[in-house]
Amino acid sequence: MIAKGKDMEQRAIEEVAALMCAAARTAPKAKGVDNLVTLVVTGADKDRLAREMRRVAEEHNIGFFVRDADCVDKSQAVVLLGQRPLPAYVPQCGYCGFADCTENIKNTGVCAISMGDLGIAACSAAAVAALHHIDNRIMFSIGRAALNLKLFEDDQVKEAYGIPLSVSGKSPFFDRK
Repeated sequence: MIAKGKDMEQRAIEEVAALMCAAARTAPKAKGVDNLVTLVVTGADKDRLAREMRRVAEEHNIGFFVRDADCVDKSQAVVLLGQRPLPAYVPQCGYCGFADCTENIKNTGVCAISMGDLGIAACSAAAVAALHHIDNRIMFSIGRAALNLKLFEDDQVKEAYGIPLSVSGKSPFFDRK
């Protein structure tokens, strides 16, 4: 049997994407509350994500969304991490900008601790990719597009990041313009 390099590289990306989802799941979370949702997108769904990023760029004149969409085009898969933000009810926190969680809820704010949990999960996932020599980069723009497209199929997911994955001779996520 002979396995071609491109086939093996795609298999590696898919296996690492699964490991990234596991790393994000097991990342530390405030009070041990797990509000994380993970997805992996490839093929036509990945293309749809890039198109949505370009639509947002055009509609709102946000150039870096186009740059990031180009990165998605050059990737073989994208890991999506979404969070269902719930107030952590930590006394005297105020990191969200409100006096307490009750004020946050009343003003439809977002819990900063929950957002921190998402960041920790994203870093854990990106570290797994890096340890396996899979080029990657955490991107807000991908998360925004995924939320717009309702890819998580969960209306409670309000914040998200995307991590495109690539195996190539040079990382498409470095020296971006």
